[in-house]
Amino acid sequence: MLAFARWLMQRPSYAVGAAVLASLVPWLFWLGAAIAALVTLRKGFAAALPVILAAAIPAGWWWTQGDVVPLSSVLLATLMSVILRERMRWGEALIVGTLACAAMIQLGIFSPPGGSDAMLEQLRQNSSEFDRLVTELGNTGYDTSLLADLVINGVTGLVVILLAIACLALARSWQAGLYNPGGFRQEFHALRLTPRELALLVGLGAISMLFDIAGFALIGWVPLLIAGVALVHGIIGLKEMNGLWLGAFYLLLITTWPMILIVLLSGLIDSFANVRARLARSN
Repeated sequence: MLAFARWLMQRPSYAVGAAVLASLVPWLFWLGAAIAALVTLRKGFAAALPVILAAAIPAGWWWTQGDVVPLSSVLLATLMSVILRERMRWGEALIVGTLACAAMIQLGIFSPPGGSDAMLEQLRQNSSEFDRLVTELGNTGYDTSLLADLVINGVTGLVVILLAIACLALARSWQAGLYNPGGFRQEFHALRLTPRELALLVGLGAISMLFDIAGFALIGWVPLLIAGVALVHGIIGLKEMNGLWLGAFYLLLITTWPMILIVLLSGLIDSFANVRARLARSN
C-alpha cells in the first residue's frame, strides 16, 4: 500500500478524490480516515482541510442513513493525527482521542436511531437466557432500556476508537515509509505511557466514576491497552523473535479476556519500570 500512499501525496487532488471514494463505499471508510490522517500528519490541519472534508462529507451522509461509525472514525483519526503531529507523543494523542470518543458516548451519539427498545426486544425473543437476565435486572430495579443504551453506546464507541487508532497507525506507517523508513516501527516499539500521562488517565477515570460519567469509564482503558500491545511488539523486536509470536499474541488477545487484563497490567507496569530500556541495557 506504500505505492498507493506515494500516489496520494503527489497531488492534493489525488488525496481528495481517493478520500471521497473511500468514504462513499461501504466498509472502506477506514481508508478515507487513514488518507485524511496521512495528509494531516504530513502537512498539518490547515493544509489537509480539503482532504478531511472530502472524507468527512460522504461519511456524514452515512450518518444521515443511521451509520455513525464512518464519520466518528474520520473525526477521531484526524483529531489524534493533529495531536501526534504537534506533540509527537502517542500517549497524548491516544488520551485525547479516547476523551473525545467518551464524550460521544456520553452524548448518546452511538445510540440506535429508533432507540434500543426494539433491539432489546428482538434479543429477548431470540434468547431465553438473555430474556431471563433482563427480567432479573428489571426486578432488581434497573432500567433495562437505559442499560441497553449504555451497552450499545459503549460497545460501538470502543469499536470506533479502536478503528480510529488503527487508521492513525496505518497513516503513520505510510508517512514513515515515504519519508522516514523504519521510523514507525521504532516509534511504536518505544510507545509507553509516561507516569504523568498515566496519572492523567487515572485522574480522568476517577472523575468519571465520581460524577457518574459512564462514557470514559467504559473506554478509558484503551490507551493503556495500546501501550501494552506496543510493549509486546517492542520485546519481540528486541529479542528478534519469530513473527509467529505476534500472531499467537493477537489470537489470544482477541479471544480471551484474561489476556486483555495481562496486557493492561503490563502497560501499567511499563509506565514506571520502562521494561524495554532495561532489556536493551541487559542485551
